[in-house]
Amino acid sequence: MNNKTDIISRFLKKVRLLTNKKSDTKAKALKLPIEATVMGRAEHCLSRKDISEQALKVLYRLHKHGFKAYLVGGSVRDLLLGTRPKDFDVVTDAHPEQIKKIFNNCRLIGRRFRLAHVYFDRDIIEVATFRAPSPTEETSERSKEGMILRDNEYGTIDEDVWRRDFTINALYYNIADFSIVDYTGGLADLKNRTLQIIGEPYARFREDPVRMLRAIRFAGKMRFQLDPSLLAPMVALLHLLNFVSPARLYEELVKMIYSGESLTIFQLLSEYKLFEQLFAITHHCGQEKSWPVQALLTQVLLSTDARVKQQKPVTPAFVLAGLLWYPMLARALVLQQQSKIGAYNAQAQASDEILAEQAKALSMPRRITHMVREIWRLQLRLERRVSRRVERLTQEIKFRAAYDFLLLRAKVEPAMEEVATWWQAYVEGDARTRRGLLQGLNKTTAKKRKAKSVASPAYFPPTDQIE
Repeated sequence: MNNKTDIISRFLKKVRLLTNKKSDTKAKALKLPIEATVMGRAEHCLSRKDISEQALKVLYRLHKHGFKAYLVGGSVRDLLLGTRPKDFDVVTDAHPEQIKKIFNNCRLIGRRFRLAHVYFDRDIIEVATFRAPSPTEETSERSKEGMILRDNEYGTIDEDVWRRDFTINALYYNIADFSIVDYTGGLADLKNRTLQIIGEPYARFREDPVRMLRAIRFAGKMRFQLDPSLLAPMVALLHLLNFVSPARLYEELVKMIYSGESLTIFQLLSEYKLFEQLFAITHHCGQEKSWPVQALLTQVLLSTDARVKQQKPVTPAFVLAGLLWYPMLARALVLQQQSKIGAYNAQAQASDEILAEQAKALSMPRRITHMVREIWRLQLRLERRVSRRVERLTQEIKFRAAYDFLLLRAKVEPAMEEVATWWQAYVEGDARTRRGLLQGLNKTTAKKRKAKSVASPAYFPPTDQIE
């Protein structure tokens, strides 16, 4: 069979479920060792030609120095599913200091668990040492909520497998004989397209609440079904996300945005009540029918997913601008009414307040919040369309992002349709078309422009026009 799909199909048919499923499930929960399924090279479709050259160099050199070396995690999962992995992670029985001696281009990182990063120009291969079973309350450094804070206990592959989060991420590719080692039924879960956690869900989510977000991301990205055993624990423990570093939560958000399936992921976040935990401001604003929060977010995520699939650049700032746009406008409206200030100043103050409030849950880098502010700031200028300033406005660094954002707003805000149509004609038109559009603006009276700026449709959306 020459077709890669046929090869993958043939591989999935050879996947064997481990015997005595009830016993194996209990073993997973208790972290007890069970017999591994080893799939030889002739039985699977994973080829070294699909593994990055840098990852192979790391694997071969570790093996040459007498250490065990495996490709592990998402890279093995993706290769078996026939997709190109973004990263290649390696696991070995060599300790971090030993890894550093083997590779001159290596740097050790991490406090909770020491990792080795092997650098090849812009590419980084992450190398971890096998970890021992989850430490007890007495031997590990934990928070009072049960989260592991520090854990540098090394172990063997038989022990390491129980430290991984999901069965489909606990597949090992052995560079020594090119076989795939499966302790947890991950091959079967790949076949059934089911996301199952390793161990007892309540305990594993308490150890690291971010696993709940990872579960949603994997399910949305790969269109897998969440195992029913995960649902109740996720609902019961979602409050633990409040104790996770805002920086970690932001990192997880970025992965969702770059997944190419962010719309599906955000729908799952809403379904399982995780969205309101991360974006409480947006969730509350969405409860008010006067703001089309969900409609705009859908347009923003659809656009982002399309750009990812087309391999065009995307930025988290664009998604965050969409997530927080209406909460910012709602706050600006309150400020205008209470403080009697103009739309521009109200929006500027509201932008600072909303971003500061959201930063308590997600620690956004300054360059990201700056871009969000710029996208928002330019909206009012795009709406006003002062003819003598139009061309200068198009030279703004963030004009294209702001313009794209305006086009998406027009799809959910009827009052913005005419403005967006004008700008689209201007951006895509030739010199003659642009002159005609500018001449049309010059016929607009100063009084009419002022009225529009004071009572902008964006700030006072007619309830009966918004779905």
